[in-house]
Amino acid sequence: MKRRVLVFAAVVGGLLAVLPGVAQATPQPPQAPAGFVSLSDVDPTILHDIRYRGFHNFVGRPIDGYREPLCLLTRPAAEALRRVQAGLRATGYTLKVYDCYRPQRAVDHFAAWAEDLGDELTKREFYPEVAKTRLFEDGYIAHRSGHSRGSTVDLTIVRLPARPQPPYVPGQPLIPCFAPVWLRFPDNTVDMGTGYDCFDPRANTLDPRITGRALANRLLLRDAMAAAGFTDYDLEWWRFTLAGEPYPDTYFDFPVTRRSLP
Repeated sequence: MKRRVLVFAAVVGGLLAVLPGVAQATPQPPQAPAGFVSLSDVDPTILHDIRYRGFHNFVGRPIDGYREPLCLLTRPAAEALRRVQAGLRATGYTLKVYDCYRPQRAVDHFAAWAEDLGDELTKREFYPEVAKTRLFEDGYIAHRSGHSRGSTVDLTIVRLPARPQPPYVPGQPLIPCFAPVWLRFPDNTVDMGTGYDCFDPRANTLDPRITGRALANRLLLRDAMAAAGFTDYDLEWWRFTLAGEPYPDTYFDFPVTRRSLP
């Protein structure tokens, strides 16, 4: 008798799933813990160019887990960025974020891409002088990222008023990320000596080949972030982590979407 009841329930459930007009439960994504926010809610003046949501990144396609072009962060990190922004806007600049919280599934996507040695779609722009076989060894790709803890951010500075930035068109010619600024993809950032996510020693904050205005711009960003409590990652001029981050040992995997926020 019990078996008959179970079979009947399964049949009814299957019918309900296909009947028009019958409301179905929508699976919910894993939720962020209390304290995660969207940066645009904390400071709507900070520009966004969320590269892993689109095609202009070192993989060459949208990355797993980026369902919306949002910057999600722990509230302390977002509030600290608001302080940085206030100081920069007073001097005629604005922040622009490229990446914020990064789900573990996105980190796994990067690792799988790095292990696929036959995929070099973006090599000419993002790692023209580095063999793909060295991306793990040289520290460009890893199986864990501080971004997954929610208090690390990749960002740059844009002079106000911000120039329009043309959209990236997949398949357009790629230019090495360390080429002169007037030859690279026309990102509206100030000149930082390389583009974002440039897998090359020239991206090191104090690489001796970066001088003049580009070096001054890197130091402007580093000093502004340090004043708000961020520590820099000296191998990548764009990467900063909030000191005293609230989740120093937790690597989250909820997707980047407003539905993930508590």
